[in-house]
Amino acid sequence: MSDEIELKLMLSSEGPQRLLAHPLLSGLDTRSITLGNLYYDTLEGALESARVALRVRRMGERRLQTLKSAAQSHGGLSSRGEWEWSIDDTERSAAGLDLNGLRALHHPALEALDLERLRPVFATDFERRLWRFRKGEVDIEIALDQGEIRAGAARLPICELELELKSGHPEALWDLAERLCGGQPPLPARPANHSKASRANALRRGWPHPEPPPTIALDDVIDAVDQWQDSQDDAWHRAAMSRLEHLMATSPSLRDAGQRLLATLREGRIPWDARAWSTLQRAG
Repeated sequence: MSDEIELKLMLSSEGPQRLLAHPLLSGLDTRSITLGNLYYDTLEGALESARVALRVRRMGERRLQTLKSAAQSHGGLSSRGEWEWSIDDTERSAAGLDLNGLRALHHPALEALDLERLRPVFATDFERRLWRFRKGEVDIEIALDQGEIRAGAARLPICELELELKSGHPEALWDLAERLCGGQPPLPARPANHSKASRANALRRGWPHPEPPPTIALDDVIDAVDQWQDSQDDAWHRAAMSRLEHLMATSPSLRDAGQRLLATLREGRIPWDARAWSTLQRAG
């Protein structure tokens, strides 16, 4: 098992073009890969309920099976347990899974589950452009993902930037994000807490109705914007504005940056002001 520590930023439709023109990336080695990902669960969603994601990733002729535990997300920064191994030379079930490998993990979410009942439930297919940023003890993989989530006939776009920490302090992720977002013109980006898998599950089953959290934190605002962007539900739009207003009222130091985001939300637009989001994250 390894711990995956990454920072996820959603990009507007103009974001990839601006990112590719950023001078910081021009001096880094880069490559592109096409990834096809098939996610598995039982029909009643046992893994989803346990906040576990199971996928088989296709990279050319290779097949990798991955189990990810629930992520702890804060301001777009997430950490989760991850188990990944090749299944090219293993016996697979009718559904295409290495069930013996899953059993060997002894993961609590799998212990009481009949693994033969696992079936494909949705797919994510995207092109990934990769760079590697190294400076001193810091080593970060930069990934630009563009593609789509598919659940039956329903679709959601994938347009996101992921910074994964290979070595160094997690704060280096925000330092690099600020450098990438701070060009001219600035990169239209925002932090996101929802993984591709959680977005796909909402696409399959429908989005929940927003409930007022007991206390308001920045992650509650990010969650509301995540849900609104995908669902286009006015209730989530109102929740994003009210949560941000409450956060600003309880933390006066956040007012200037918060007002910039709130003004965009009031216009009915997604706030892609990465600098304002970064100010909120660091102040929180």
